Amino acid sequence: MRRHTVTGGKGVGMRGGEWLTARASGAAGMLALATTLGACAMRQGDEGETVSTVSTGAVAPMSSTSGGASADTMGGMSAAGSMAAMAPARPTAPMLSVLGAHAALGPRPIETLTPEEARRQPTPADAVKALLLQQGRDTTPTALVPGVMHRDRTIPGAAGQLPARVYTPQGAGPFPVIVYFHGGGWVIGSKEVYDGGARGLAKAANAVVVSVDYRLAPEHKFPAQHDDALAAYRWAVTNAREIGGDPMRVALAGESAGGNLAVATAVAARDAGLQAPVHVLSVYPIAQSSMTTPSYNTYADAKPLNRPMMEWFARHTARTPADLQDPRINLVQANLRGLAPVTIVTAEIDPLRDDGAMLEQALRSAGVSVERRHFDGVTHEFFGMAAVVPRAMEAQQYAGGRLQGAFGR
Repeated sequence: MRRHTVTGGKGVGMRGGEWLTARASGAAGMLALATTLGACAMRQGDEGETVSTVSTGAVAPMSSTSGGASADTMGGMSAAGSMAAMAPARPTAPMLSVLGAHAALGPRPIETLTPEEARRQPTPADAVKALLLQQGRDTTPTALVPGVMHRDRTIPGAAGQLPARVYTPQGAGPFPVIVYFHGGGWVIGSKEVYDGGARGLAKAANAVVVSVDYRLAPEHKFPAQHDDALAAYRWAVTNAREIGGDPMRVALAGESAGGNLAVATAVAARDAGLQAPVHVLSVYPIAQSSMTTPSYNTYADAKPLNRPMMEWFARHTARTPADLQDPRINLVQANLRGLAPVTIVTAEIDPLRDDGAMLEQALRSAGVSVERRHFDGVTHEFFGMAAVVPRAMEAQQYAGGRLQGAFGR
């Protein structure tokens, strides 16, 4: 195993737990805090940074640049994303600005709402758009991610047609294909809300991305989402040429609940005897069913994801409590042997931080090639925020590079 840590820059200048309990009632104060920090903080390009890369292989000494802080390694897990309990971390200034902008939009606590009400709440993507408007920047997706076009269509799911968005990069195909699953706890979320991550991957990996609106709970309980994900993958392999893709270079990717779907679909494809994906990208995935891990405890009240929300998602998704132990949800107990190489991205300020680390361990124990990169100072949902959060751009470029390597460029 080899860790690489890069550090530098200044701290945000607030106690680690102060921002965690902000609610809509404190939106004005949150926005004021974000604005103040944004004004006095370093430029985005000078933002302090700590990332950790963990991969399979022999243990080697940690290398660091820019006077980076070091951390222990235990069981192949970086301490930045370890199972040790930690004090709440400070978000970076750009990340804090997004949190403030989101609070200013007045979202109600999702765990107090019906699914229909929750789906109408302001999202982190809305917060990014609000920040861009404050900065006087163009918010159109093609301006934010030049060189990627999209078109909407339907594809066959497990029980009917599913809406999907197909992103295509500039250039001559055929391109590799990435089947992408959005987040939202299997209850909320859509291809529109998660446009930033999917579009960014199309650019970073130079690939066609098929972002799928699988069926949501509670209207469609587990395992409808997993069944739709497998159906979408089957369609992509069979119809890659129709969308300018190469059927021999198909990968799976997803964020949060979609990160779970990406890995679970690779398992399901193996068990169904389908062509294996060449790579799996799992961004801060749901990987196990316990909500008492150190990261759940540390970030029980975090934004934009917290433990009450995860409990709410579980109640609406599962038919019975036994569903939460199903290996399609509880991935760390699944048979993971024989899967394609996997890349995992984790965020520091995230109840699911340890899920990603536990999945990495389970994959390694199953003999699967796996690499995980952990990003400090950012929250769940950061991956699609590349327009305003530099570490999101770095995460997309890292994921795209890993995918390009698997595609053979």
